[in-house]
Amino acid sequence: MTATDARTSYDVRELRRAFPGVDPDLARFDGPGGSLVPEVVADAVAGMLRAGVCQRGGPTAVGRLADDTVLAARAAIARHVGLSDPRSVVFGRSMTAVTFDMARTLSREWGPGDEVVVSRLDHDSNIRPWVVAAERAGATVRWLGFDPVTAELDDVRPLLTDRTRLVAVTAASNLFGTRPDVAGVAAKAHEVGALVYVDAVHLAAHVPVDLGALGADLLACSPYKFFGPHLGAVAADPALLERQRPDKLLPSSDAVPERFELGTLPYELLAGVTAAVEFAEDWGMAAVAAHERALLDHLLDGLGRIGRVTVHGRPARRTPTVLVNVDGLEPGVVSERLAARGVAAPAGSFYALEASRHAGLGDAGGVRIGLAAYTTADEVDRLLTALDAVAGE
Repeated sequence: MTATDARTSYDVRELRRAFPGVDPDLARFDGPGGSLVPEVVADAVAGMLRAGVCQRGGPTAVGRLADDTVLAARAAIARHVGLSDPRSVVFGRSMTAVTFDMARTLSREWGPGDEVVVSRLDHDSNIRPWVVAAERAGATVRWLGFDPVTAELDDVRPLLTDRTRLVAVTAASNLFGTRPDVAGVAAKAHEVGALVYVDAVHLAAHVPVDLGALGADLLACSPYKFFGPHLGAVAADPALLERQRPDKLLPSSDAVPERFELGTLPYELLAGVTAAVEFAEDWGMAAVAAHERALLDHLLDGLGRIGRVTVHGRPARRTPTVLVNVDGLEPGVVSERLAARGVAAPAGSFYALEASRHAGLGDAGGVRIGLAAYTTADEVDRLLTALDAVAGE
């Protein structure tokens, strides 16, 4: 199944039947932390575990199956981010782990006087790896802020110099849902010769992603946010990857992208990745985006009618992710009271600690409401009713 084979209609109730984790007694708004997994993904993972695969290559059918599984997963992720070359995709245990690996590798060329720009809007996985790498290299870290009221990024240009080596920026805030003008940031960064590392973890679950249109040199995502198993991936032009010399074992492959991947890949999870991308292609990410946009409008309208509820951030473009607080109640208390009413909306700063603090929310953050491809209008109404009751207590 390819993106051009996507369905012509979007029936959320039919889609929900594909997810064994759907519980009619629990309205789930915890998708930003990890989506539910469709049956076809679970079957793909289980099938690979049953297939007797050990290692890639060699003369056996199972060795060829391992090879085919890796190549199919690379091709699937490449398609999901708008690329065509499977050599563009590097897999890692998680987005955090693979970003730390990339930071260690890229920073080998940094030194005193060099500069790195990180954004306070980002998840810490696209901040701390670069801060740590810069500190070790003796480079300077420059911080890109955002408006605490709108949750829109500041202008990056004043931070850029001819010594800027890398700009790390999110394609979508996992806390406020903000979708910054990444292409504009990237264009300015490229003017001074800097690389651009884009965290698309939160974006790739909600809309079609195009690495080229974003202007990213390297783009990170996590399949478990869009129906897949727990894994991380970074995509980049193979020519850029060829120029990097990561730490590796002597006998391990020096080919791209294998030179970046430590040890044996989890073939069963890669089989699940391919199934997840094909599932997303079948339903169509543009259709998912339209479904979620309609629900988001309904959600925001309803939240505006509930007293004592504050919605944080007013970005011009956003994913269907909303952070709220109830006056006089700790976020954790609100989350617990919603759970008692059959609504899952977790509380916290969700590793976007710099963003939460910069917005004046401290480490506690807020209650995050995340809509997903399988969310229904009835569930949004259940959330609004429950939140209204909690706010009225």
